[in-house]
Amino acid sequence: MKGLAPHPVTRWVIGILVGLFFAIPMVATLLYTLRDGDGYSLVHWATLFDPASAYLLRPLWLAIGNSLIIAVVTVVIVLVLLAPTIVLVNLKFPRLRRVFEFVALLPISIPAIVLVVGLVPVYLQIGRTIGTAPWTLAFAYGITALPFAFRSIQASVDAIDLRTLTEAARTLGSGWLTVLLRVLAPNLRPGLLAASLLTVAVVLGEFTIASILNRQVLQTALLVVGKTDAYLPAIFTLLSLAAVFVLLLVIGRVGRDRSERTRS
Repeated sequence: MKGLAPHPVTRWVIGILVGLFFAIPMVATLLYTLRDGDGYSLVHWATLFDPASAYLLRPLWLAIGNSLIIAVVTVVIVLVLLAPTIVLVNLKFPRLRRVFEFVALLPISIPAIVLVVGLVPVYLQIGRTIGTAPWTLAFAYGITALPFAFRSIQASVDAIDLRTLTEAARTLGSGWLTVLLRVLAPNLRPGLLAASLLTVAVVLGEFTIASILNRQVLQTALLVVGKTDAYLPAIFTLLSLAAVFVLLLVIGRVGRDRSERTRS
């Protein structure tokens, strides 16, 4: 196995190339927001604090709030439905694992435009039943985030001895809910955190479903505001990327602290 490991120089080269792949577009976007005539300044960033621009920023702040609410609801739906199902399939129905994996990964192969066309009649009924609040998009976003969340949680399930942990807890008298929440969930924390992060990223970056279903989220608001001020969408894109990056660091730190406590 050691012979298959890449040389340190190779790892550095790959790391630098990947870093440049992500850094160059972000730096270019940042320079674009700083452009002011023939030089650079913070005049476009000052728009965020200019009372005269409140009419432009109001839809963006509202859309950000909607997106955050949708992200939280989507994460809850995905984790509550997917994690117990993965555990159940691996414990009780291992022969169905491949079938379940195929179904869970299927949404990634379906274009968003096709998915939303099929969901339009469903959302007509949802609108009549519980209203057209933006958070209802969480049902559709849960489908689009399913493949990414499944891979993250399944990887954590494969990394632990699921059956032994479950049987030991059951032997000691724990109920299934206790086993799931107090025994398995702490061991699956890295996968659950990764699934949550990927779900949030999917929600913040999705445009097609929200646009066709006529919901106001971050991506649709950026398009509308961009028709008036081309710099604001770029600024908010950088801010959202920075927020996701901080979230990634927090999740990585939580997972690392958990691993260190487990080893000690």
